[in-house]
This record gives sequence, structure tokens and C-alpha cells, in this order.
Amino acid sequence: MQATFGARHHQIAAIICDMDNTLFDFVAAKREACRCVVEFVGAGDGEELFMYFLRGIHGFEHHDNIRDYLVSLDAFHPRTFDACCRIYEETKLHLIEPYPGVHETLNRLQDAGICLAVATDAALSQAQRRLSRAGLADFFEIVVTPEVSGKRKPEPDSFLFALNRFRVRPQQALMVGDSPGRDIAPSRKLGMLTAFAAYGDWRSGGTDDAGADIVLRQFSDLLAHLELTPKDGQ
Repeated sequence: MQATFGARHHQIAAIICDMDNTLFDFVAAKREACRCVVEFVGAGDGEELFMYFLRGIHGFEHHDNIRDYLVSLDAFHPRTFDACCRIYEETKLHLIEPYPGVHETLNRLQDAGICLAVATDAALSQAQRRLSRAGLADFFEIVVTPEVSGKRKPEPDSFLFALNRFRVRPQQALMVGDSPGRDIAPSRKLGMLTAFAAYGDWRSGGTDDAGADIVLRQFSDLLAHLELTPKDGQ
């Protein structure tokens, strides 16, 4: 079964979603995890630690960012570092919950027979844990990470992997993501329809949609642009 996409009358057979800040507020969970780390250490500032993850030195999720920050505070010790990493991961995962309307929207899409995939740059194990914590794992037929596709976004490999697995053409697929450069632009180049999750674009404040076909103020807005038919035709 396919859905009709708005006034453009494209038939949508598959939807590929980014994960972090598209399905749930990952940055808010990460910031709070950083705050809990510095509270444990008794020194530093949570937002300052968060900025260490943005330096582009070790990667957005690498624990060496915590190590570097502890060294900058003259507070590094292997046991302290291990405890900080544990606090960071446990707090971050505990605080992940889907945005309002995500569960209901995915349920509608699934009932209509739309193929659903996640394409994320998170590690596969991290992605699986987050989706499970959010109660969303069962909605997605495949989860594509760099370990699966071989490349990180904005390279098109993760999108192409999902399209090939579903056996659909780019013109039959819709990409939903919060990053204009890493989600919207590369999927548009492939010929996919695009939905910009402006509510999750924490970097630019939702001001640059990279020419997306639609702009979402909340995830459930997606349903207003799709004409869905239940799988059984009822």
C-alpha cells in the first residue's frame, strides 16, 4: 500500500526518519547528562562540557570528550572517568522519550503499510538502545547506521541502503530529518521528497530548511501531508 503525498500527488511507499532530535529530543537529554557529570565531579559547568562534544575532535558521542574536560579541570582519574562515563550514558538514556505525537503518527503510518526505516549516524548499539527506550523500535523495519551502510551522512549511502532494502525508487520515498545539511540536502539530491523537522533543529533554530518540500513544526504534522489508506482497505 502507498500513500499520496499532498498536492504533488507523489505515491509514498517508504519513509526514512532521522533519529536524534527528529523522533526525540536527544540534545536536551545530552545536556542534562553533562550537567549530572559535573555535579558528580563537583567542578566545571554542564554547558561547557556539552560544548566539548561539539569540537569535532573525537566525535559527538565519544567519551574522550569527557576525558579531555576532566583533564582541563585537573580532575582526571581513571576511576573518576569511568564513573563519569557511566553517569553520562545512564542519564542520557533515561531521559529519552519520544516527542508528542510520534508514537501515534508512526502507528498510523505502519497501519497504512508504509515501510519505515531509521537512518542515523549513531552507533548501531546506541541507536537500538535509544529506540527501545523510546518505545519506537517495533515501528522500524530497518535501522541504518554507518556500520551498516559504510558511510556517515551527508553521504547518501544510508538512504540508498534503505531504499534498496525496501525496493523503492527515491521518488517513492520521504525523508524526515532535523538537519538541513545532513538529512534534507542529500536526500533531495537523490530525488526523495523531504520533510524538515524544524522543531528539532537546535543548531539553526529552524531558520534553514534547505528547500524541503514541507516544514514540520511537530512530528504529527506529517499526517496532514499524507493521504493514508489502511492496509486492509477498510
